[in-house]
Amino acid sequence: MTVQSKSSLVASLEKAAALAGLTLLSTSSGSDFNGEPTVIFQLGIPGVEDRSLQLELSEAFEFDKPNLLPEMTAHLSAEAKRLRNPRPECYVTLAGLPIAFGKFQWPFHRSSSGSDTYIVHGEMHLADGGAHNLHAKVAASVTVTFAEIVPAMEQPYAETFVYNAIRKTVDLGQLEFVKSGNRQPVPVTTRYYSRWQKKFLFTETNDAERLEYLLRKVYWLSGVLGESKPVWIADPRDAQYLNTTEADLLRMAGDEAGEGLMALDGEYASATQALLARAPEYHAALEAALNFTKPQFNESMRSGRANM
Repeated sequence: MTVQSKSSLVASLEKAAALAGLTLLSTSSGSDFNGEPTVIFQLGIPGVEDRSLQLELSEAFEFDKPNLLPEMTAHLSAEAKRLRNPRPECYVTLAGLPIAFGKFQWPFHRSSSGSDTYIVHGEMHLADGGAHNLHAKVAASVTVTFAEIVPAMEQPYAETFVYNAIRKTVDLGQLEFVKSGNRQPVPVTTRYYSRWQKKFLFTETNDAERLEYLLRKVYWLSGVLGESKPVWIADPRDAQYLNTTEADLLRMAGDEAGEGLMALDGEYASATQALLARAPEYHAALEAALNFTKPQFNESMRSGRANM
């Protein structure tokens, strides 16, 4: 890869970022899982100096094309709004676990085990404000066939469905939070995608479940982790996870603002004292969700009654 090609990528990204309201803070050279060169961008928003977004792209990647540019633009626009969250790397699962994503090694790489899959490694930490270091190292995988529906195996085109597949895997009790351990698999299969509707489908939820999700999100991300600063409600990443729309999430947030459980300002909501007073309920939900992810020992095996 020539210096000229790298400069072209930087120039294209800087232009796309500016259109999304982001500022290019710095660039550096990196390498992917196989040692191929990447470019690491740090992006920020004017007036917010305490947080930034990292975007890593293959050095040879050219996104300034009709089939790639719209989704890159949409990704950057969403990240600009997400960066206004006190903890932009944090999310909540449907069951009520606050989690933080980090250390993802983009882009995807082909499996080294010989299987016909693409892999991306990353980590997820329990983000409840404690210092327990409970986390899960993950290896999210997609088949080569599944990869055909993704415009590019790069971060902006895959991060949303990878994060949601991880949240879904936690919901199923198939990822364990530990203090140390090996990588745990997260298969991103065709069951998460409707070719007929041409969209990802992770969880069928009703209004009651979506409302409870929003309350838990605002409690943890605003009230506990964000000093009651506002968090983005109309996040398309959450809408995809819950199989709903951003407008529907805003509608429900407006209803709860009327009940005094959150303060709504445009697309952002912050926790009120009435919501913080529900702390015992949300901490109990966290413990229940965390226990669900732990392997359960079969007591009948202890006494030798297992039928094997």
